[in-house]
Amino acid sequence: MEKENSGSFNYTGRSFSKLSVNDDSSAFSDCNSDRSGEFQTASSQNRLLLLACAAENPDDLIRQLVSDLESCSIDEQKQAAMEIRLLAKNKPEDRLKIAKAGAIKPLISLISSSDSQLQEYGVTAILNLSLCDENKELIASSGAIKPLVRALRTGTSTAKENSACALLRLSQMEENKVAIGRSGAIPLLVNLLETGAFRGKKDAATALYSLCSAKENKIRAVQAGIMKPLVELMADFGSNMVDKSAFVLSLLITVPEAKTAVVEEAGIPVLVEIIEVGSQRQKEIAVSILLQICEDNLVFRAMVAREGAIPALVALTQSGTNRAKQKAETLIDLLRQPRSSNAAAARTSDVSG
Repeated sequence: MEKENSGSFNYTGRSFSKLSVNDDSSAFSDCNSDRSGEFQTASSQNRLLLLACAAENPDDLIRQLVSDLESCSIDEQKQAAMEIRLLAKNKPEDRLKIAKAGAIKPLISLISSSDSQLQEYGVTAILNLSLCDENKELIASSGAIKPLVRALRTGTSTAKENSACALLRLSQMEENKVAIGRSGAIPLLVNLLETGAFRGKKDAATALYSLCSAKENKIRAVQAGIMKPLVELMADFGSNMVDKSAFVLSLLITVPEAKTAVVEEAGIPVLVEIIEVGSQRQKEIAVSILLQICEDNLVFRAMVAREGAIPALVALTQSGTNRAKQKAETLIDLLRQPRSSNAAAARTSDVSG
């Protein structure tokens, strides 16, 4: 697997970090547990009884639930998966116990069920068990990736969202990133980003941001048409997705295919508008992306200049963060260079692609 280094590039003797916006953690909150609410079959009283029983005889209860996962009765399987999901959500100390008791493989089998509710329960239980870092390797090695991708394609809206979160958790192990990408997850996550509800969009963006640190997944995302939803979400300041979408784009833009694709999807006017009216963080991300788009392409520079970017960039050099000021100054220099000058090409010959 080739993992892209955010790296830096030099221009006129000054060094710039390509992905130097360092507060992406606040834009991408991790999936702490499933947020789909309690399942209808579990009353509040039943949940209290379950947790009380778990407190008194946790090992016995877990063994029984794992056994019930392989019952011939779908209803018993559903009940066991639901209760394991609840234990893993509400009692973090039991997550490793449940995995060690043998729950992972039967839960993965449930994810492949033709019963949509049983599939959803299996996905959600796996998600909650994956919140224990020690379980992630076992979940992946037990064959969870392909069933989770299948649920991402065919499941209920909740199953799709929780599958995206579970794949995010597994992708936090570097060796899983390419495996998840090669399993067909990227186009499905792009579709969820484009068509899902707000939670689905957010979970898809977070999973894509994690997966696309691998170069081949960046190319897959571009080929899957990710630029269209990214640009649309960045253009919608009411979407609460501007930061997340811009961070994903800042990761993708290091590959040439992404630069061409974002221009084709009319991304330049959107990025210029962000520099004009966005938050300080949004402006910093946008100028970083535009700088990379323009660094070695005279045509793209001309397009940015025609969008009226220079006044907004000048304003940014006066009021932006230190990092944004540096990048804005450099981008202004690029945009003001003669279009056909050989010297212009020579000045940027040391820019890293």
